[in-house]
Order: sequence, then C-alpha cells, then structure tokens
Amino acid sequence: MALFFPSHQPANMHLPSALLLSALGASVLAHPGHHISAREVARRSEMALKCRDHVANYHARRWDRNLARRWHDKTAQYTIQTEAPYYPTIQNDTCVLTPEVTQGPYVYPPSQTLRQDMAEDQPGVPLWLDIGVLDMATCAPLANALVDMWHCNATGSYSSFTGLSPNTPFPTLLEELDVDMDDYEIGVTDLHTDHSTFLRGMWPTDRNGMMEMKTIFPGFYVERAIHIHVQVHTNWTARANGTIVTGDTVSTGQLYFAEELEAQIMALEPYASHTQINRTTNADDSVYFQDTDGGFNPVISVVPVDGEDVSKGMIGYVTLGVDSTAIEEA
Repeated sequence: MALFFPSHQPANMHLPSALLLSALGASVLAHPGHHISAREVARRSEMALKCRDHVANYHARRWDRNLARRWHDKTAQYTIQTEAPYYPTIQNDTCVLTPEVTQGPYVYPPSQTLRQDMAEDQPGVPLWLDIGVLDMATCAPLANALVDMWHCNATGSYSSFTGLSPNTPFPTLLEELDVDMDDYEIGVTDLHTDHSTFLRGMWPTDRNGMMEMKTIFPGFYVERAIHIHVQVHTNWTARANGTIVTGDTVSTGQLYFAEELEAQIMALEPYASHTQINRTTNADDSVYFQDTDGGFNPVISVVPVDGEDVSKGMIGYVTLGVDSTAIEEA
C-alpha cells in the first residue's frame, strides 16, 4: 500500500509522536448519542497504561520503517533525521475506543467502499492519513482490521447528505424534514438525499496493523469542530462493490486537529468561502471536551509533505487503540 508524494522531498523530517484516539460520546444537539460512563473510561485508560511500553516500541519501529519507505528516492540522496516519539512511553493522555460511542447522523454504510483514496474530486488541502491499529487487549498490532472513515467537505457538506444544509442545526433539520427528535435513531432513521460517496472510504490494516488513506483536510458545519469520524471493524466481509456485508465494530470515534492548524487551513480557499456560519473551535465544541476528559488527547499529529508548508499537503499520524474484547456484533 503505497502513497505517491511530490518529487521534491524534505531533506530533514522530524516526526511527532502518534496519539491514541479518544472519542467519548456526543451532544444531542450536534451528534445524537449517549455518553460513556466514568467506569468505562477508567477501564480503557487502565488498558492503555498496561500497553504503553509495547506501544512506544511499536511506534519507534513504525517511524523508522515508514520513513525509509516514504522518503527514499532512488534518483536522489537525502539525509533523513528522525526523532523518537516525544515521550519514551505512552502517557496517561490516551484511551481505548469501544463501539458504544456515537457514529453521528451522517453515517451511511451504502456509500462506504473499499479504497485508499476517498478524495474523489473534492477541492481542498491534500491529507494522507497514516493510521495504526493496536489491540489493547493483547498490546499487539491488529492485522486485517477494517478502518472506516468519513467526514465533510471543505464547505461542510457530507456525501449522501448533500441535500441537507451544513449551516442548519440538526434539530432544525429534523423539524424541516418532519422527523420527531424523539423518534430519530442514528443508523436507523434514513435521512440520505443522494448517492454521492466523496470523503468516505475503508481499508484494512496490514500485518503490522497499518493502513493509509488519502483524503482532504475537512471543513466544518454548524455547532461542530472540525473532525473525522472513524470506526474499526473485525471479522468483516465485503461485497463485490466494496461495501461491507458483515463485520463486528470494535471502535467508534472522532479525530481532531490542533486549533492553530485549523485556523491556518480555514483561511485558504475553498474553506474561506464558507462564511454563512462561524467555525466552532475545539474549545467551544460540545463533543471535544468529552473526548479530552481526564487528559485524553484525540488530536492528529501532522507534518507537511514538502517539509515546509502544510497548505501544499500534509501527512496525519494517529494510532487507534481498540478493545477487541468489547465488540458490537453485526
């Protein structure tokens, strides 16, 4: 599974540490769902701490291997300098995902297909997501886990839901559609308006628990910070068209970005053309504060593809810690 980058590569790359993802629930107003109990948070935190030495060693090997593969050009010689992760071991700002987290109102499995490039023709800053999946029950990389992702485009719209305004609060959308909020159920109530598939994709991890996906940096919609939805499935099978037939969900969550990076990218076109609403920052988001409760950190680390300018494209690194003992069967 290879990525294709511009021919001019940086002479020096300093890679930040990967972070285990946390996503703990959702606001009824933004993403209808329920909250994870404090007991469950503590249980997963304990699992993450148990695996921290294994994870640190895994990351060290991962960076060395990936840099050798990504940044070596047979037609030129470059001096590559790498740094160890910022912390020698995983700190207590990590947690494990479980299937009880909300998947949000814009999940639509018929539009999720197997592919490594889900950008389609959507304009925006190129983003290559480098995702590792670890089984926190065994502290080992999780092979053949299907990583399923979806997010909005540069101006806030989700594929398959382009008929719904990204500038209208979700309860108002339901009211306009004559759907009672009390009757709405994520994944059951069908609100899709079309069959577009942009910025949705899935790909399995290799034997080292790694997968890669090309997309664009997400935009924003009303009442939510910039984020990417992600699920991890095991024991999955796919149809000929690339959609899932069956699969057990072992994690559901949301990925975020640093506020400074978001402000920089949102100043660029086509993001800057989304002026109908103000962007919700991480600090003001109704879901983000739950994801960081107890010091958990769900923010993706990024490096610019050319080593200098993220606006020309970036690589995002994140490791998903999943609890294979907590499974939502298909």
